[in-house]
Amino acid sequence: MNALETRAVHAGRRDLAGLGVHVPSIDLSTTNPLADVESGGDDYEAMATGGRPIPGGSFVYGRLWNPTVARFEDALAELEGSAEAVAFASGMAAVTASLLAMTASGKRHVVAVRPLYGGTDHLLDNGLLGVEVTFAGPKEIAQALRPDTGLVIVETPANPTLELLDLDDVCAQAGDVPVLVDNTFATPVLQQPIRHGAVLVMHSATKFIGGHGDVIAGVIATNAEWAAALRRVRAVTGGILHPLAGYLLHRGLQTLPVRVRAQQASAQLIAEWLDAHPAVEVVHFPGLPGCDPDGVVGRQMAGPGSVLAFEVVGGYPAAAAVANACKLICHAVSLGGTETLIEHPASLTHRPVAAEARPNPGLLRISIGLEAVEDLCVDLDSALRAG
Repeated sequence: MNALETRAVHAGRRDLAGLGVHVPSIDLSTTNPLADVESGGDDYEAMATGGRPIPGGSFVYGRLWNPTVARFEDALAELEGSAEAVAFASGMAAVTASLLAMTASGKRHVVAVRPLYGGTDHLLDNGLLGVEVTFAGPKEIAQALRPDTGLVIVETPANPTLELLDLDDVCAQAGDVPVLVDNTFATPVLQQPIRHGAVLVMHSATKFIGGHGDVIAGVIATNAEWAAALRRVRAVTGGILHPLAGYLLHRGLQTLPVRVRAQQASAQLIAEWLDAHPAVEVVHFPGLPGCDPDGVVGRQMAGPGSVLAFEVVGGYPAAAAVANACKLICHAVSLGGTETLIEHPASLTHRPVAAEARPNPGLLRISIGLEAVEDLCVDLDSALRAG
């Protein structure tokens, strides 16, 4: 098998030379001609019910599927080691589709392990989709299962505190219940949860996969049965990814390994620097001593990643002052792009989370970009001193 770097470059593109092109085309068609009434109806039914396009048939309508989106899906599935992948208009659309597909199967209960991305936590906790949730500790998953449990949902590394979960243990506890892993922080470069027993692997593709802060998207890598269920929900609810976004994400995969590893190397240096700074109480980063008690990095993950969090001496007022004082580092939500971003999770991404699960008000999260480490440290030092 080719190395991941090679697959990232060529996945979903191996037929291009035979087509006489070097990059894939972008198919922006909202509707497609039909050969005749009967075959057109067959094409529509195949995709509207979650199936794949009939070979040689029509894509019928852009809400059902799109060839540019399909190329990205095939490429992402190859990197994650899954049978298929299904792309959505956002990460939250992907999570929502998973829950709707679960309820359509007759299950309504979810076991979830916190911390989770704030949007996911909020969706689960507010009962909007008629889903019941039990929030359990990492070692309490098996006890929390019920006959109507349809999913176990976890995130590792977790947002925003970078806590790690042993996926072999999580999946063993879950037994026959499918495990959905949010793999956004690690990306398939550093972690492939399907190898450890996960059934669904979700990405907010807005982050590292797109990598340039210019596309909103979500994607789930999974098996053929779940992919069909997800496509059915996508077709009915209209959550499909736009083809231009599919093109940008497919392009982003080609540089994903290079970007992730360069950002990770910088994050390690910055985490060590912050850990020694007098204005910082504690740094949360899997590459630091004590932050990976179960030895996940090197066994489950190929590296600690490039997102870190730190708690500032002085609590919330000091943390807010640091975020406001950064000049080079952009004060903004999101992560995984070429530009370093800093945010205060308790006020932003995790504001909707229940009070008992909200992050420490003195905690800041940083996504390390591709700038020079020394420039980032100068900016952080200035902000920490000002705070």
